[in-house]
Amino acid sequence: MTNVIRAMRDHPSAVLLLGQVVAILAYPFLDGSTAGRAGLGVLQLLLLLAAVAAVRLTPAFSWAACLFGGPATIFAVWESVAPNEGWVVLTSAFFHVPFYLFVSYAMIRYLFHDDVVTRDELFATGAAFTVVAWAFAYLYAAVQVIWPGSFGDHRQWFDLLYLSFTTLTSVGLSDIVPVLPHARSVVMIEQVAGVFYVALVVARLVGLAAARARRSEV
Repeated sequence: MTNVIRAMRDHPSAVLLLGQVVAILAYPFLDGSTAGRAGLGVLQLLLLLAAVAAVRLTPAFSWAACLFGGPATIFAVWESVAPNEGWVVLTSAFFHVPFYLFVSYAMIRYLFHDDVVTRDELFATGAAFTVVAWAFAYLYAAVQVIWPGSFGDHRQWFDLLYLSFTTLTSVGLSDIVPVLPHARSVVMIEQVAGVFYVALVVARLVGLAAARARRSEV
């Protein structure tokens, strides 16, 4: 048990990434349970808070946690109780989207804060990527409330998360597609974000590998 606690403390990004993966796999089993969805949403936000606090606790993060993280936790529960209530979905997205994007920014800053890539920083690249996908899923939920029919039939949140992951990874496997212009605009923004993220991370890792090779030759 002590070794597990030490590993969690030393690799908070790995814990966050694992939590994101578990949430993806667990959601279909909990789709019919209001309590299950609410608990999963709250647990995920707590993992986000704990991971970022461990790797980059700054005054800006403290403010973001208070202004967006706290209300997002409340609306994660509320949205589980009333998933089809338009104003609840919009308000939930209003708090979730900026909070998730701020968390992904904090994870990327953590990755870039020095010239050594640690094991936990490698986990942070995957964790930040999944957090961006969650942010766009909430944004899509808001889009289909504001512009009904944006994705054809009304889509449940997990369907929108699926769309977000397939868009962000640019694999194009989703059977859910944007129909209205505003939805297509948001999807294009996520496509650009996905390509830019991969290019940014790969360039960072290649640059560090080249710098390490130069230092070893000196």
